[in-house]
Amino acid sequence: MIATVFSRLDERHSMKLIDSLDDIAEGLDALCRVDPRLVQVRNAAGDVPLRRSKPGYQSLASIVISQQVSKASAEAIFNRVAGLINPLTAKEVLAADPDLFRQAGLSRPKQRTLLAVASAVAEDGLDLHDLCLIDADEAMARLTAISGIGPWTGEVYLLFCAGHPDIFPARDVALQAAIADAFDMENRPGDKALYRLAEQWRPWRGVAARLFWAYYRELRGRDAALGY
Repeated sequence: MIATVFSRLDERHSMKLIDSLDDIAEGLDALCRVDPRLVQVRNAAGDVPLRRSKPGYQSLASIVISQQVSKASAEAIFNRVAGLINPLTAKEVLAADPDLFRQAGLSRPKQRTLLAVASAVAEDGLDLHDLCLIDADEAMARLTAISGIGPWTGEVYLLFCAGHPDIFPARDVALQAAIADAFDMENRPGDKALYRLAEQWRPWRGVAARLFWAYYRELRGRDAALGY
């Protein structure tokens, strides 16, 4: 038991977060060494962006709002929410008039999710910044315990807000399409198959995800959405 605790502490302090383009380059070099097929993908993808957001309630709210809507719609709704509830914090959301969510154009399920996250943060003590520093499985367990937060939302938060190096959102349709094209697959792989495929890219699966999103951008055009 004691050994397990110290092992987790060591992992917490030794985990290298993705904080810069140099980190992206380091990860890409490592990925190409372990899987030479990715050299061609890297050449075709062009620039692989960092895409980091400040961790906290506002960033997680942005990811929730972006679920299953276009990028333009998500940005418009988020801007309205942030304008009506300012600052966009857990405490302010809990205290807000419910009619403000309707004015912003937020669906009822997403309203419930934003309120559930706010309650977890403000009332139950969930530290969204601390999630950036702990083991990914533990962080995912804490996030997906919140009503309305599924694996994709948790994974995207850990990727882009925590900078976690080893997260791969296999449910993301763009990633599935990009990998199917890059590897000449007849059909787009499902999430379970994609999780298995991505195992070989540990501990840089977060960079692999960014690589394939960049590849998808080139495949579909510069305006294609990357992740959320």
